[in-house]
Amino acid sequence: MAEGPERVTEAAARRRRTAYALNTALAILLLFGIVALVEALSYRHNRRFDLTEGRRQSLSDQSIKVLRGLTQPVKAVGFSSPERVDRASLEDLLRLYAYHSDRFTFELIDLDRSPATARRYGVTTPNTVVVESGAREEKVLLPTEEKVTNALLKVTREARRVVYFLQGHGEGEVNNTDRPGFSQARDAIQGANYEVKELLLLRERDVPADAAVLVVAGPKREPLPAEVAALERYVQRGGKLLVLLDPEQAPALAVFLEKYGVRPGQDVIVDRLSRVLGGDYLIPVVTQYESHPITREFTLASFFPYARTVDAAASPPEGVTVQVLARTGEGSWAETDREALRRGEARFDAGKDRRGPVPVGAVATVEVKSPAKKGEAKAAAGTAVEPASEPAAPRKARIVAYGTAAFASNNYLNLSGNRDLFLNTIAWLAEEEDLISIRPREAKFTPVILTAGQGQAAFWIGVVVPPAVALLAGVAVGIRRRRAR
Repeated sequence: MAEGPERVTEAAARRRRTAYALNTALAILLLFGIVALVEALSYRHNRRFDLTEGRRQSLSDQSIKVLRGLTQPVKAVGFSSPERVDRASLEDLLRLYAYHSDRFTFELIDLDRSPATARRYGVTTPNTVVVESGAREEKVLLPTEEKVTNALLKVTREARRVVYFLQGHGEGEVNNTDRPGFSQARDAIQGANYEVKELLLLRERDVPADAAVLVVAGPKREPLPAEVAALERYVQRGGKLLVLLDPEQAPALAVFLEKYGVRPGQDVIVDRLSRVLGGDYLIPVVTQYESHPITREFTLASFFPYARTVDAAASPPEGVTVQVLARTGEGSWAETDREALRRGEARFDAGKDRRGPVPVGAVATVEVKSPAKKGEAKAAAGTAVEPASEPAAPRKARIVAYGTAAFASNNYLNLSGNRDLFLNTIAWLAEEEDLISIRPREAKFTPVILTAGQGQAAFWIGVVVPPAVALLAGVAVGIRRRRAR
């Protein structure tokens, strides 16, 4: 006997409901499976994406380099309290460090509940981090990325190398906190785990053997012939020299640099772009960098107040390799008429002046003819000096020269890329290329660099066009209303 239409319809509906339920269950199981798979993959292959402006929520290149270069375990112990608002930011910071290196671990300690641990580390205030590696430890108060990275350098480097600043000729003083001083440069160098000392060659016959770098920062008076001879001996034994030479100052040092293929110009750089940015014609903006370890991946603008050109010789002496480091923009030139500059009437003269881009820095590598003794080499490296004087492997001296000292002074060091360029130069001279990078970022003024044409376009579009459009619209509405009457 055949089934009725009602029974067939009911059975079909039951099958459909069953199929829908099975499909739904399978879809849910599949969804859970996909979620579990994604979770497992994300756990095994953890990746972070920082979409903030300037990658503010990521570590700087320098911190990442230091972490990836760790050869021994490092532990950071952070002290805080659960109720403190800065505990989360402290944990986030330390977690960033652990993300980039398996050798870096951290632990957060409740200062109130673990007084014995706090006493062991000598910690009495919250928001403190102790970085330790082996028997070394470094305490960081109010930790920031820069402070933690500097602590990492201190506990993992074998010794603090010495950077000397030449004195006695009106150079910038490392203890001077005024605008022309170099106290901020001193602090930045010390933060990179160097020791900073002053050197008076009038008292010393030679540059000390433990000098990793010698800085000559804007001498106002001529060094004596004996002092220049001491600089030459320093270079010939493989020394590392940074010369910041202002216009019209210390001609003897300019002659000294020319022996090694570095040519300071008898001029002053004028830059129209600085005026567009609201600055001064005599503060050229540098955005063009040549290929070199100091400036590799360097994209920040730097400012060189009252600078002269520093070029590389087309035919350097034998055994010398020299190249330009940085150049100004196309709107600049090297002015040779000093009287016109003093009157504020400087104009480009095609017959006398050099059209931009013009070089503001150069670097030379000098093959040393008489290698340094073993003891001197170890002293410069910051290790123990052995009494033996066996000849070491031939070394190469390094020289970097910039056409102004003001760019590294307290007044300009923290402007845009000046600080990074200065510290990169110190690191390269000290043969610590792993420290060459862009350093931890802070909330600082970083100007937008525009060409003269872009600056004028921004002025017209942002300042002239909007009120002009509003004015024309008002006039048009007024005329239309009059006609309507």
